[in-house]
Amino acid sequence: MNLDVIEAFAQLEKEKGIKKDILISALEAALVSAFKRNFGSAHNVRVEVDPDSGTVQVFARKNVVDDVKDPRSEISLAEALTVNPNYATGDVIETEVTPRDFGRIAAQTAKQVVLQKIREAEREVIFEEYSNREGDVVTGVVQRYEGRNVIVDLGRVEAVMPLSEQMQKESYQQGERLKVYIVEVRNTPRGPQVVVSRTHPGLLKRLLELEVPEIYDGIVVIRQIAREAGIRSKVAVSATDPNVDPVGACVGPRGIRVQKIVTELKGEKIDVVEWRESPEEYIANALSPAKVLGVRINAVVKAAMVIVPDNQLSLAIGRAGQNARLAAKLTGWKIDIKSESQALELPKVEELEATKSTEPVVEEREDVATPEEMAGEHGEQNAPDEQSALEEESAGKQEEQNASEEEQSAPEKVVGEEGAKEGTTPYSEDEGKSKVKKKQKKKGIADDAKILEEEDEAEASRKKVKRRPKMKRKREELLEDEEEDDYF
Repeated sequence: MNLDVIEAFAQLEKEKGIKKDILISALEAALVSAFKRNFGSAHNVRVEVDPDSGTVQVFARKNVVDDVKDPRSEISLAEALTVNPNYATGDVIETEVTPRDFGRIAAQTAKQVVLQKIREAEREVIFEEYSNREGDVVTGVVQRYEGRNVIVDLGRVEAVMPLSEQMQKESYQQGERLKVYIVEVRNTPRGPQVVVSRTHPGLLKRLLELEVPEIYDGIVVIRQIAREAGIRSKVAVSATDPNVDPVGACVGPRGIRVQKIVTELKGEKIDVVEWRESPEEYIANALSPAKVLGVRINAVVKAAMVIVPDNQLSLAIGRAGQNARLAAKLTGWKIDIKSESQALELPKVEELEATKSTEPVVEEREDVATPEEMAGEHGEQNAPDEQSALEEESAGKQEEQNASEEEQSAPEKVVGEEGAKEGTTPYSEDEGKSKVKKKQKKKGIADDAKILEEEDEAEASRKKVKRRPKMKRKREELLEDEEEDDYF
């Protein structure tokens, strides 16, 4: 082995970041296995590579013992003293057994082992680098889709963005550059796997630190973040310096600072509110941009009732309850929002419920009659009433009968009068009855025809065939009879 190998190791150290000592150790382990395989030696050997000159030496290791049982791994004390008088029982003696053509064989055999060690060392370096960067924001390039996962190139490693870490309304194009949040780094048999996210609240926090110098310097502190990725977020901030406005520092002049973050997050709305120690003030600020008239809190159950103007109720609740939901997540309080008119009705309802609960129950007792007495009294009182009711019912029936007779006779009189006026002979009673019978017969024939037609359609739809000609002829006959009756 020559200096070219040592120079190659130095070049790998610069390009891959793999230390030269790790590569030399991998080479020594590969040479040990190559020596045992090619020379059939069962000796316990050690290979030493000089990091400066690249010289390779092979040493056989034997234990110094009094009684030799295995000459391949043991040596007697007397023989060891001939080599070096300082050896004693239990020591390990090394003798050089380097073959002449070991360099060529070692280079061929150790190639794959060295490459494997290089890959392992490179994976270890990448894992250590990115495991220390968990919670940081990095810039990557979208490479491709693997199923529903997005593969992002971070430079030295490809990161995976699962579907759960992708923003709902965001689409990723190949070659697109975007900032991602490193959630987790896993050491797998295939190498380190980096999991990144676009929905984690930490992404918004890191972006604020990058854009707002006051946050990076510690003058402004981010207290809490509530986020619905891709739609809306709320950030609670406070200032360690009383002369600094934390909300204004985050928003920036004309909103330029927060606008950069909104652009990076593809239009996600960001509300920056001031954090307060008082729960009432903090909850009122969290419901921004709605104006709050008052806050009533219940510290036992950690619930709050917020009163807003009537025209601000929908703004305070937000679309699908989004503003109220984010405010509750940001503050950690259960929030119930009421309008001003609803709040004015609450005391009346509470007072009414209080009076109902405190009002004593008074039982009024009356003399209760026995069933026999009640039956007797009702029988005596209702006897004349029942008789008068029967008389009224019979009189009503008689009136209805008279009215029906008048209605039946009314058409005959009208027809007779019209005939007299026109100079024609009025219809007699028999002719009127025959006319009514003809109309009834005509109506019955039409009803029968309709029934037959419905039966025919049902039969045709059930069997999916054309209507039977027999039913058609019968219907035509009925219609002809109807026309003849009309003629006569």
